[in-house]
Amino acid sequence: MNLLENMTYDNERALYNIRNTLVKDCTFAGPADGESVLKETRDIIIDNCTFSLRYPIWHAKKYELRNSQLDEKTRAALWYSDDGIIENTDICGVKALRECKNTVIRNCRIKSVEFGWKTDNTKISDSKIISEYIFLDAGNIEISHLDFKGKYSFQYVQNLVIKDSVLDTKDAFWHAKNVTVTDSVVKGEYLAWFSEGLTLKRCKIIGTQPLCYCKDLKLIDCEMQECDLSFEYSDVEAEIKGHIDSVKNPMSGKITAESIGKIIYEDSIIQSNAIITETSRSEK
Repeated sequence: MNLLENMTYDNERALYNIRNTLVKDCTFAGPADGESVLKETRDIIIDNCTFSLRYPIWHAKKYELRNSQLDEKTRAALWYSDDGIIENTDICGVKALRECKNTVIRNCRIKSVEFGWKTDNTKISDSKIISEYIFLDAGNIEISHLDFKGKYSFQYVQNLVIKDSVLDTKDAFWHAKNVTVTDSVVKGEYLAWFSEGLTLKRCKIIGTQPLCYCKDLKLIDCEMQECDLSFEYSDVEAEIKGHIDSVKNPMSGKITAESIGKIIYEDSIIQSNAIITETSRSEK
């Protein structure tokens, strides 16, 4: 493997189309303010480098990015790049990952608006991410041990698995299909409206008006806190540990909880055929 070490690059396309190269301890910044410094690369390893230029890694194939820092000037850092490993790296620029395939992200700190849009086959573990819009219209995502904070998260995703994570979000999972969340905390308003095939297992769900207009919704051994006006017009099978503040006009299925503050049937556009059971009352 070729070696480029302890260099500074700031010209446009400075390392365009390099192949089979280790880029180590390099700085991508300077007065030329050049874009696309590592565009169209193949089989490269980027180790302990710093970036402060736009669009640095586009159309790359078989790359590793590790132990590096990409600051807020590193706009749209990785687009159209496939078969990548990103490890122990700080990414702070907007729109950091888009239309990339087969990406593994481990032990990273990411702060990026519009992160992960239209990606396919992304795996994330042991990381922290702040993103206002994460993974819009993306597919085939596996996430574990993620500390996430954002707003409009995982909209229009398909085939998503999340385990052992904390999601502090807003209206996550809108129009999402085939999503499973296990052993996680999901905090957000208007959670998962219009989703299809969402399963939550042993999760803590926090926030107002969750899980409305859902198809094939399943909750297994979950807790719900501050959840009022839940399940409106949803097809739902829910086993809840503890209390639900209120349930409103569920469409079909079965909801079981220890207690429910209020069950609301009013102003409905459909007939509710759901079975609702409070176990604390049935045991008396």
